[in-house]
Amino acid sequence: MSELPGAAVSLLSAPPDGTAPRPLAAQRVLPLRRPGRWILTAIVLVLVAQIGHGLVTNPFYQWDRFAYWFLRPTILDGLLITLEVAAYSAVLGLLGGILLALARLSRSPVLRAVSWVYVWLLRSVPLIVVLIFLYNFSALYQTLSLGVPFGPAFLTFDESRLATDMAVAVVGLSLNEAAYAAEVVRGGILSVDQGQHEAAAALGLPKSYQFTKIVFPQALRSITPNYVNQLIGLIKATSLVFYVSLLDLFGSAQTMGSTYPGDIVPLLLVVTVWYLILTSIVSVVQFYVERHYARGATRSLPPTPLQKLRTALGDLRARIRREAAL
Repeated sequence: MSELPGAAVSLLSAPPDGTAPRPLAAQRVLPLRRPGRWILTAIVLVLVAQIGHGLVTNPFYQWDRFAYWFLRPTILDGLLITLEVAAYSAVLGLLGGILLALARLSRSPVLRAVSWVYVWLLRSVPLIVVLIFLYNFSALYQTLSLGVPFGPAFLTFDESRLATDMAVAVVGLSLNEAAYAAEVVRGGILSVDQGQHEAAAALGLPKSYQFTKIVFPQALRSITPNYVNQLIGLIKATSLVFYVSLLDLFGSAQTMGSTYPGDIVPLLLVVTVWYLILTSIVSVVQFYVERHYARGATRSLPPTPLQKLRTALGDLRARIRREAAL
């Protein structure tokens, strides 16, 4: 017998064992079983457990010596030098990158050509070569002067006095960082919608105001994550300043390793952990800076780690209540 038009469909389903029917809303939908995922998860957990067990139980790592060296004044002094070099180079590199990016986007063919050659050259030469070249720069030019080209000099500087180990390290890293930052900044500026430029120009705003108040703040949303990646690479690149006689974090550990050959592995672990701490701090700062510049671009800001934890705990409690109610 066919069902009459407009008849209500029953929301009860009769189980095959003949018991009382249950509402369809109360029936659980079982997810598709994926045994491959569980097998892969088990393999990964076993590997992680083996790695952790090896790190803890292997006497070769000498964790007692690691604890001894971790906060030694020599290591902390090297850490301070690493932070100074990274901070100066990051600021100078970003400023240089902004100028180079503006030159690449300029209408002047000379500025575009010079900027392109600079970026091409500094990105092609290894950083260690740049540092060693600057360290031996006084062999090429004993004095530096300012004056008329091919004419008299007004100011003369002794290059050997200016080129301290810190100055060589900061200048070398800044020159290298500016080449990469230029491309990051240029890409961020090009990511701004052309309509923003046209609207600012239609309002009759000066070029400098258009860039500082309209274009660059929007470009920062694209520049920030890419430049923070460069900043993390810069922190790790500071380990190369040891080759220009500057005892940074890695240089201090290397010197102590030469004095105490039996502690080479613990000292390398100390350096590794400190670099992990520094890059983790930079990553946290990156998250909140990106979150700040995401305002107005997304309907809702991305949740913070604390908000994610609260949401996960709330979902877990709700799931437990549902399980108990069934």
